[in-house]
Amino acid sequence: MLPGMAKNAPAADAPLIVITVTDPAWTDDPELTLRKQQLYAEAVAHQGGNPVTLDVRTPAGERDRLLEAMDGLLFSGGAGDIDPATYGETPSGAGKIEPGRDELERLAWQVAERRAIPVLGICRGHQMINVLCGGSLIQDVPSHAGTPYGLGTALTHDLDVDPDSTLARAIAERAPDGFAATQEGDTILHLEANSFHHQAVDQARLAPSLRAVAWAHGSEGGRLVEGLEMRGDRWVLGVQCHPERLESTPQAFEGLWADFLQAVEAARAQRAEQANAERANAD
Repeated sequence: MLPGMAKNAPAADAPLIVITVTDPAWTDDPELTLRKQQLYAEAVAHQGGNPVTLDVRTPAGERDRLLEAMDGLLFSGGAGDIDPATYGETPSGAGKIEPGRDELERLAWQVAERRAIPVLGICRGHQMINVLCGGSLIQDVPSHAGTPYGLGTALTHDLDVDPDSTLARAIAERAPDGFAATQEGDTILHLEANSFHHQAVDQARLAPSLRAVAWAHGSEGGRLVEGLEMRGDRWVLGVQCHPERLESTPQAFEGLWADFLQAVEAARAQRAEQANAERANAD
C-alpha cells in the first residue's frame, strides 16, 4: 500500500490487488509519480480491495509472494513506453522505455494466466495487455498526448463504446442519464474520456485473442481502439483513458472499478470452491 493512502486499513479478508507501477526514482518527478500511483490505490480501496504496488525495486522473493497471493492484477499507466522490441519492432516514435517494468508485467501476466486472475489495464496497461497477447502498437499519436497530468486542464475526446461489452455494462449502471446515441442509432454508446497518451492500439494491431469494445479517433492513427476485452469468459479488460483521475473522468467510470472488484471476488470464490472440491476428492 502506498504511504498515506487511506486512514482506514482494509478488511482482513479484502481481496489483494497487485498494481504494477513505474519506479518513482526512475522518473523526473518522483513525488508526482507517487501521487499519481496513489490514485490507483485509492480507486481500488474505495471498492473494498487491498491495493499493493509492485515495481522493479521489489525484492524477487516478495514479488513472487505477492503474485502468488494476488486476487486481481492492475497494470497502471506509466512514465515510459513499452519497448518496441517486445512486439518485434524497432523504435519509430517510441520515447523513453521501461524494459525492467516490461519484464515485471510479463511475469505478472503469466502468473495471472495460470491462476485465472482478473486483469485491468489502464493507459500503458491497456497497451501492455495487447502486446502480451501478441499485438503491437502505433508508436506515436501526438494529437492524443494532451496536457501532462497536474499541469493544466486534461484533453478529452469522444469515446464510442460497444453496448454489448463488459465495459459498457459496467459504466452504464453509473450513468444517471444513460449515454447519448451516435449516428448509428443505438448500436454504439457515446461519452467523453480523458487523454494522456501518445501511443495507441488500432484494429490492425489488435491481438487476435482480444476484441475492441471502445474507439476514438486520432488524426495520425485513424480509428483507435481505446477499450479492449479478452474473448471468452475470463475478465481481462483494458482502457486507454485514466478513470482514476476523477477531475476529468465521467462518474460512470466508477462502475468499471466496481465491476473489476466484483470479478475479482467471483474468481476468488471459484478458486476456493475448486480447492475444496480437490481436497474432498483427495480424502
